[in-house]
Amino acid sequence: MAKIIAGIGTSHVPAIGVAVDQGLTQEPYWKPLFDGYGPVRDWMAQAKPDVVILVYNDHCVAFSPASIPTFAIGVGDEFKPADEGWGPRPVPVVKGDSALSWHLAESLVLDEFDLTIMNQMEVDHGLTVPLSITCGQPKEWPFKVVPIEVNVVLFPQPTGRRCFALGRAIRKAVEAYPEDLRVVVFGTGGMSHQIHGERAGLINKAWDTAFLDDLTADPQRLTAMPHVEYMREAGAEGIEMIMWLIMRGALGDDTKEVYRHYHVPASNTAAGLIVLENR
Repeated sequence: MAKIIAGIGTSHVPAIGVAVDQGLTQEPYWKPLFDGYGPVRDWMAQAKPDVVILVYNDHCVAFSPASIPTFAIGVGDEFKPADEGWGPRPVPVVKGDSALSWHLAESLVLDEFDLTIMNQMEVDHGLTVPLSITCGQPKEWPFKVVPIEVNVVLFPQPTGRRCFALGRAIRKAVEAYPEDLRVVVFGTGGMSHQIHGERAGLINKAWDTAFLDDLTADPQRLTAMPHVEYMREAGAEGIEMIMWLIMRGALGDDTKEVYRHYHVPASNTAAGLIVLENR
């Protein structure tokens, strides 16, 4: 059967993609951040996942503000990088796993998660930047990707508890899939940041560190955290961190942290990265 071997939580700051695409990763500003990505790339090369289930939020590219689903799943064979206003990123087309995606869609809907099913969908930096962080600049991505999109853009967003429960349902679905696959689940977004208003530039290292700690030590505390705490402590865009709870829910109860990297600032964001393995 298919098996989830690990989860990765990572920021998906668009400027990280720009630094990769323009060859700026060793510039003094970016070097400390990118030096911390080497170990996760080594880990990915050794883990050799067949499929990544990548949880991210669309930034009004595939979905307009007129129609944004709470949860959506891409079931196509490929997903092209989107033009976000300055042309598509020069990265490989993302290859999907339609058979696994349809299996997940069916299982999740029958488990009462009402996902929007996307036969065609372009993907923005929310999905491609995490691939660049963990894989560098390959000619082709070394695994297939199942995109799961979450609304963290318009109110109301799903709760952390609902996201964690979705992760549990994803694990159940993966373990019921008959093909022998090694699966890694990504939760993306954050960490603390706010890009508008009087609190623009807000970063809260103490809150970010506590969140990273409790992904292993006390995930139930995180699932009970109300939206207002994310916004108060981590900025308006800090709400993206609920997507990390989908990743955490997809893992077992007993996990171990194998790598962590945290850097401030990446553009105007606290950039976090964590790798959790099932014991």
